[in-house]
Amino acid sequence: MSRKKKAAEHARQSTRQLLDILGITEYSLQTGHGELVFFSVKPTNISVLSDASVAARIYALMTVLQGLAEVELLCINSRENFEDNKSFLRLRIDAENLPAVRKLLELDAVNLDRLQVQMATAREFLIIVRLRKEKGTEVFPYLSRIEKALKDQGFTARRCGSEDIKRLLGVYYEQNVTTEIYEDNDGERWVIFGE
Repeated sequence: MSRKKKAAEHARQSTRQLLDILGITEYSLQTGHGELVFFSVKPTNISVLSDASVAARIYALMTVLQGLAEVELLCINSRENFEDNKSFLRLRIDAENLPAVRKLLELDAVNLDRLQVQMATAREFLIIVRLRKEKGTEVFPYLSRIEKALKDQGFTARRCGSEDIKRLLGVYYEQNVTTEIYEDNDGERWVIFGE
């Protein structure tokens, strides 16, 4: 296949095809490289813990991870990134001739800085388990053992459902944390049946 044909075929692919997503189930993300199950782990504020307590938390996490063959860790922002907006405001401030408008733009920039500082600690931590050998009736007991192991070691964790997975994809790939409804198909909410 020529480069032009490959480029044209690549351009016609949907977002799911480009990301190699085959589907989203009630408990997993199915990809061409395996089925991924996400566990959301609530972070611990280690800044208030002693060195011994931090070491104990690290050891507890290590204990859980040692028992898992196919595991990945992911940390994502669960809040907006304001860098593009702040950059735009800096350009507008430099280009603005009216002092009153410039002052308003500067106040907007200060407000964005304040918002970003307030949201700086808004991180989401995930343990991702890649299912390869587990099939059918083996899956749920396996996932329950992982969730129990996390809780036994003192972590607040839960398995993510399909809506959580859609939200994670929106945050990870699009940096979109404001959408409340994630569609199974792009534009699905705008389709009106019977018209």
